[in-house]
Amino acid sequence: MRLLLAEDERELANALSAILTHHSFSVDVVYNGTDAYDYGSAENYAGILLDVMMPGMSGIEVARRLRADGVSTPVLMLTAKSESEDIVTGLDSGADDYLTKPFEMSVLLARVRALVRRSAGVTAPILTCGDLELDPATLMLRCGSQSVRLGNKEYQMLEMLLRRPGAVISTQTFFEHIWGYDAEADIGVVWVAVSALRKKLSAMGSQVKLKVNRGAGYYLERQTP
Repeated sequence: MRLLLAEDERELANALSAILTHHSFSVDVVYNGTDAYDYGSAENYAGILLDVMMPGMSGIEVARRLRADGVSTPVLMLTAKSESEDIVTGLDSGADDYLTKPFEMSVLLARVRALVRRSAGVTAPILTCGDLELDPATLMLRCGSQSVRLGNKEYQMLEMLLRRPGAVISTQTFFEHIWGYDAEADIGVVWVAVSALRKKLSAMGSQVKLKVNRGAGYYLERQTP
């Protein structure tokens, strides 16, 4: 399942992302409230983890605005504050749960699992193109009787393409949306992911091909046998 993590302490954010990924979650990480709101509004997540004190916009304001926009994704607040009035404010803003720092990772994982169970009744629709089916809940890609679990980055790339059928998405757009907050990455990682996806589509015998429009970007094309 896919999570959004908004935490302005980068070392903590990277550590939490690594732990959640190790436990089979796909994690998008942002470091300020403005990006948290933008991502939370535009994407389909099983849960959102929000630090309260962030630049740009507080986690409380992010939750409040998401709820005002009709976004029902479960929200877990993360904060160093433990006063009862802060907890009340966070929950009143639309958060579903509240966890104060420092916390045990086992406790965080238990809270996250409980959080995503609340969204289980609002299952993200299967994304399709030709003979391909992508399940956002499991990250599984299916083609006929074959299936493969995609890596986090591969999943996010294919999801972007499937959500914008026929659209050409630039290398820069992929990089900024998927790897943009990874200081160690360079734009070459997009080409690596494209190559990996192409190999998986070919191995499954899919009629859908990941094509390149030179100078513009990538798109999916359904080919007839």
